[in-house]
Amino acid sequence: MLEHPGGLDNDNMGDFLGYSGFPGMIRLDARDIEILRALATDGRMTNAQLAEVVGLSASPCWERVRKLQAAGVIEGTHARIALKKLGAHVQVFVTVELSDHTAAAFRRFESAMAGHDEVIGCWALGGGYDYLLQVVTRDIDAYQRLIDDMLEARIGLARYFTYVVTKTVKNSAVPPFGALLDL
Repeated sequence: MLEHPGGLDNDNMGDFLGYSGFPGMIRLDARDIEILRALATDGRMTNAQLAEVVGLSASPCWERVRKLQAAGVIEGTHARIALKKLGAHVQVFVTVELSDHTAAAFRRFESAMAGHDEVIGCWALGGGYDYLLQVVTRDIDAYQRLIDDMLEARIGLARYFTYVVTKTVKNSAVPPFGALLDL
């Protein structure tokens, strides 16, 4: 069961301690992990179906889900869209280097990314590149127009490298719970 040493309320929600004692982590038992794994695999299942999968009755199962949501462990439920069924598209990963490495430059770039619907993922990186973008557009020409717009907008984009996805080999939404939590 999800635990917090001082009880769960808005004042100490961020003070959970997990297996390794890192601030912001929570303690999960095997049932909580089963719930997370089941919902990550199929977020559309009803509470009754979930309860059956994890071996609980509906009320205690819903209470655990509610606590996991309140603690921010479950951030939302999303549908995985089959882009091929929607028509032609290109999926691109882009590594980005900024021209300036100040906090203001990072904020400007991140704010600009939030304004582009085609950018469906953006991660700040440590190492040689500053950001990794995941972009989906109708075709490569639309992708290039997006990049041209970014360059013209002067958001600090110094260099970028484009990697076009030719085939999805693995795309899992289920985290490796065993490896993350030493199960």
